[in-house]
Order: sequence, then structure tokens, then C-alpha cells
Amino acid sequence: MRNITISSERALEVIKAPQISEKSTFIAEKTKQIVFYVSRDANKTEIKSAIEQIWKSQDIQVKSVQVVNVKGKKKRFGRYLGQKSDWKKAFVSLKGDREIDFTDVKLFEDK
Repeated sequence: MRNITISSERALEVIKAPQISEKSTFIAEKTKQIVFYVSRDANKTEIKSAIEQIWKSQDIQVKSVQVVNVKGKKKRFGRYLGQKSDWKKAFVSLKGDREIDFTDVKLFEDK
């Protein structure tokens, strides 16, 4: 993966939120990967540089990124059929035994 630099606004658009669920917690404990909801138009290099830029105060370095496109579920609303939006999630592996502290994030302090 090549290194690119993105703006701080784009980094916040790419990484929407960490996925907190029983399955993602199990993955984090077993394989040391963190699961994020990401923008549908983001690619692996953008995700990598966005995570490194957001958590640069914790000196986080990304080893690898795996991306999955998730299809939206079909739902019924009364007599109408509908569908939830498609979304994308990223499985991020960090270098070493590093962990991201989500409670101590200082997002893009003014320079």
C-alpha cells in the first residue's frame, strides 16, 4: 500500500465510526483487528492514512486494511417493501501490539 496524505476534513469523512458489536469485539481480541464503518467511496490507502492521521497523537501505524461491502437488508414497512442502504466496513490491523484508545481522541487540534 502506498502512502498518501489527505486533508483532516476528508479523514473525518472517511472514518465514520468504530463498529461496536459482539462479533467485532471477538475479532479485536482474537486477531487484533479493529472494525470501522467507512465511507462507501473510500479505498484502502485513504482508510489507512485517515486512521493514522486521526490517531497520530497515539502514534498509531496501520499494518493492513481489509474492506467489505455490505448489502443493505430488505425490510417491510407495513405493506411497502423497502431496503436499507448499502455500507462499507474496514478491518484494520495495527503494527505491533498497539491499541486505539477511543476515549482519548484529540481530533485535529488547531495549529
